[in-house]
Amino acid sequence: MKGHGIAVPLRLWRRRGSARSEARNLRVAKREHPADSCVDAALKLAQHELIMTEKDFDKVRRSTRVFMRVRVVVAGKNADSRRFREACETIVINAHGGLMYLNQPLDMDAMLVITNPFTQEEQESRIVFLGEATEKGQRVGVEFLTPAPHFWGVDFVPTDWPAPPAALRTE
Repeated sequence: MKGHGIAVPLRLWRRRGSARSEARNLRVAKREHPADSCVDAALKLAQHELIMTEKDFDKVRRSTRVFMRVRVVVAGKNADSRRFREACETIVINAHGGLMYLNQPLDMDAMLVITNPFTQEEQESRIVFLGEATEKGQRVGVEFLTPAPHFWGVDFVPTDWPAPPAALRTE
């Protein structure tokens, strides 16, 4: 900190904060965290100096993510309500959707149809994640309306992906 004659790391300076700054931190904590959450209020920690609970690590995914490039064709309406059709590759896939780069302005919860050009299978999906725009395009996370682990044509299906319907099994 400048002007105090002693160099004190900012982290230590925050801990020595006045009652006024502690009250401000408490107000921010109450606004940013639910009332039943005692993360900041009970422990009186400065904002963003949080202790993670075991619950944060126990969140279970519905299905395993697989980093795999799969060519697909995506069709739908962009943010300007104009129809589009774009060929792209996935970045990550799972039984419930995937992540891909698209060069379209899109809205959250918009509906898309993803087509696997090798099998001509189509899956209706909705946008659940929009990343920042890059030179490759915008990262778009989609969720299938119904789980479809075999849509991607993955030979090494993880054990937690749902089994195919009996009509599709070859035994």
